[in-house]
Amino acid sequence: MRNGVSYHSRSQTPARLRLAGGEFGNEIYFFFYAKSMKSRTIKTIIEQQTFTGIDFSKNGFPKDDYENCSFLNCNLSNADLSGIKFIECTFRGCNLSVSKLDGTTFRDAHFVDCKLSGMQFGNCNEILFSVDFENCNLTLASFYALNVKKTRFKNCILHEVDFTQSDLSGSLFDNCDFARAKFDRTNLIKTDLRNSYNYSIDPEENKVKKAKFSAVGIIGLLGKYDIDVE
Repeated sequence: MRNGVSYHSRSQTPARLRLAGGEFGNEIYFFFYAKSMKSRTIKTIIEQQTFTGIDFSKNGFPKDDYENCSFLNCNLSNADLSGIKFIECTFRGCNLSVSKLDGTTFRDAHFVDCKLSGMQFGNCNEILFSVDFENCNLTLASFYALNVKKTRFKNCILHEVDFTQSDLSGSLFDNCDFARAKFDRTNLIKTDLRNSYNYSIDPEENKVKKAKFSAVGIIGLLGKYDIDVE
């Protein structure tokens, strides 16, 4: 135990640095990581931290794991988040557009008021992948072939999002705009789209059994037939 920080090491395994509780300011945060990142043998698990107003797009995002952390008004656009674990973390007012997600773990992750344009969620670690979106812009994002069962999307912009081969069964889309979103061999069984709009879904190419649509939204299932509904 040094300065409230516990260090643990095991034979033939990287040392692990665990931090619990508190809040990082910009200067303290980057000083800490400048020191800790000098050695590639250190693997950091950060718990119950709040990161506020940090521009990771310029300084890079530390290759650590995060549990029960909050990211507030941070810029992670184009950041490389590959291989990082986010467990029960919240992103609020953040920009993660076009960030790299190769093997990234999101488990019980919440995104609120975030810009998530172009994010390739299909590249994430599929094991226990679970997310929640509220008031987010996911334009051009992709959930290609990803299990997104029972996921909540509330007040989200989903323009040109790719849901090809994804499993959205049991998900809730509350007041979402699907303009030009792509559904191809998508599992929409028991999905609730009653309060959403601008979707175009071919029932012959997608699984829609017991999915919920509004009377107005039914037109979004008839696009291929080129008919007029008044």
